[in-house]
Parts: sequence; structure tokens; C-alpha cells
Amino acid sequence: MADKEDLDFTYSTIDEIFRLSMGETGDFSGAKYDGDFSLSLEEAQKAKHKFIAESLDIKSGSRVLDMGCGWGPFSKYVQELGASSIGLTLSQGQAEACRKNGLNVYVKDCRTVKPEDFGMFDAISCVGAFEHFCSIEDWKSGKQEKVYKDFFHTVYNLLPKGGRLYLQTMVFGKNMIDFEDINIDAPKGSPAHVCALMVEQFPGSWLPYGLEMIQKNANPYFNLISHSSGRLDYIETIGQWRKRFRKFNLKKYMLYLSLLPKFFTDKAFRNRVEIFRISPNRICFEKEIMDHYRLVFEK
Repeated sequence: MADKEDLDFTYSTIDEIFRLSMGETGDFSGAKYDGDFSLSLEEAQKAKHKFIAESLDIKSGSRVLDMGCGWGPFSKYVQELGASSIGLTLSQGQAEACRKNGLNVYVKDCRTVKPEDFGMFDAISCVGAFEHFCSIEDWKSGKQEKVYKDFFHTVYNLLPKGGRLYLQTMVFGKNMIDFEDINIDAPKGSPAHVCALMVEQFPGSWLPYGLEMIQKNANPYFNLISHSSGRLDYIETIGQWRKRFRKFNLKKYMLYLSLLPKFFTDKAFRNRVEIFRISPNRICFEKEIMDHYRLVFEK
């Protein structure tokens, strides 16, 4: 799994830049347009939160665990419904930002949660965290499916019978290339190059191979109630994010400038921040190297 250092780069390093671009509790996962791209980013994210809450039957008094809570947008939505939420993240920057905004968030590995830690929950959401659970090393050593099966077992122990899990994650799609072909020095924009940038952007993370791999490892513990692809929605979401990241804000642009010394002296860092220029994940979605799913499971 991506460790704390990996996730601190991906999320804590850009913490302040993100909040200046998207708001204090902005959502850094695919929104839900359902083909209506006239919606604003905020409207599409709210539609996603509403869909998750309805899928999980969250109501006033419900107890919800938000695994990989990010900057807390869904936890905030849950509280507005009159439910209580506990959020988990491995990013110190995210946790501190959430707490400043009145959210109950802990720095803790989602995969190690036990009932004695926080008790049982009526519903669990996991939006965007699942894609960080398996590392390239796990995959190479043949442990990928065990990582997923262990996660579903963890969630199973936190829910009552009939309790639901909402899982939203990227997966490798039908055009994913062989690992041996991934190359940071390949022609820019090629599948080999954009996949290498994805590895740099999300160090310590390796995606599941399609919906089938996820469902197979959930099956001993959960029934899949519904699933849908959010690939096209994610393409639109990324486009909206890029506009927000580029919108002028003096403090934000000063932060960008502060990164310049490291940009010129650290090649690995240059590869990681390439996301602000060409958006490799968007290209991967467009080329169907990656797909994206919204999954609802029931114990």
C-alpha cells in the first residue's frame, strides 16, 4: 500500500494549493454529471454525495465511516444530514485541514480498523482510497488479490448484516499496457509515458485490473448491489479541476513559485508535478487505459 510518505506527497504537498483552488472541503475525486455537463463542478460533486448517501441509506442518526476522507467533503455532507461521521486518512495535511473545519478525522490506515477502535457503523464510504491499497511491490509479488480480500474482510467486521459499503475507484481498463512497457522516457503523451507519470503521481499505488477483480475479492463477504462507470464524468471533473488550479490567486501562485527550486533540481519531483501541465490520469481515461467505477456492496 502507499505509505504515509507517499500519500503526504500526493495530498499534503498540494494541500494548501488545493484548498485555495477548490475550497476548504473541496472534493478530490470524480464528480457525478451523468452526462449533464452543464452542471457546475460543485453541483456534480453534490450529486455524487447525494447518490452515495441514498445508496447507503444514510439518515439522521446514522453512524458513518468515511475511509480515505480527503478534505472531508462527504463527511461534511453526512453531518448536514444529521448523521455522525468519522473520517480516516493517511495524510497529515488533510487531517489537520479537516479538524480545522470541525470534522472528526484521524490519521489511520483504513485497512487496519477494528470494531474496538471506533465501534460499529451503519454505513461505510470509501471514495478514491481503494486505488492506493495495493503497491507495485504487492502486485509483483502476487499479493494484490489478498490485499483486496483483506480489506473487504476488515469492512465486513465493521458493519451489521445488511450494512452497505460504497466504493469508488479507478481501475485499469481494456487498453492497459504491460508493466514492462511503462517508460518515463517514452514519447510524451504515449500510453507508456502517461502510465509512467501516473506511477510518479501516485507513488506506492497500483490499480485493480477491472471490476471483475474487485467483485471476485468482495464476494465472500458482500453482494454487489449496483455498479456504474464514471469514466466520462471523471474526464469532465479533471477538466474543471485544471481550470481551478490555474485560476489566479496571489497566495496560490506564490506557493507555485516556492516549488521552483525543487522543480529544477529534482527530476522525480518534476515528473510528479507534470500533472499540473498534461494531466496523465485524464489521458488514461480518454484512451481507456483506465476506467472508473461507483460500486455499492451489501453485507
